[in-house]
Amino acid sequence: MTSNEELIKTLNLRFKGISPEEIISWAIGKAKNPVVTTNFRPYEVAILNAVSEVRKDIPVVWCDTGYNTPQTYKHAKELIEKLRLNIDLYVPKQTAAFRDATMGIPQIDDPKHSVFTEQVKLEPFRRAMEVHRPDVWFTNLRKGQTALRDSLDILSLSKDGVLKVSPFYHWNDAQLDVYLKERNLPNEHNYFDPTKVLENRECGLHT
Repeated sequence: MTSNEELIKTLNLRFKGISPEEIISWAIGKAKNPVVTTNFRPYEVAILNAVSEVRKDIPVVWCDTGYNTPQTYKHAKELIEKLRLNIDLYVPKQTAAFRDATMGIPQIDDPKHSVFTEQVKLEPFRRAMEVHRPDVWFTNLRKGQTALRDSLDILSLSKDGVLKVSPFYHWNDAQLDVYLKERNLPNEHNYFDPTKVLENRECGLHT
């Protein structure tokens, strides 16, 4: 185990039970170039609110697949205005209309599904990371979402060595419901990710 991995393991033990605000403040204090990523899925408002309260101007990277529900787009607009988010939008190089005509949305067992995922999610995300080159990446990963995410923790390293910070990692939906209610924050459950299909399937950004 490297010294970085040892330190992260120690910090994860220390941070368990500490408030998200304290974790975020610690990470912001260490960061030179932090970002937070979002897709405006359910409960994303929690991480967006918590991070923006600590650093108002933090870049908020939104990789929009082009397949969000109307409710998600309305929710995104509401949060961008309410929280005054510093949004940096990334979209696929191909339009959804072109893809619908030539490929559609392939099933997960279709070989074309990997091409689809690359086009609508992975390539825009890589482009965003190349532009921002973050050293700290705030996400709303939570335990219990997927098998991969169960193997992570509050702090983890991406394959590129970026420190991923998931302040709500140990929180469940009920706890987040209380968090949102106390702060009068909206939530939206009508959400669709065309690359996952199944709720417990990993989207590809965190592998």
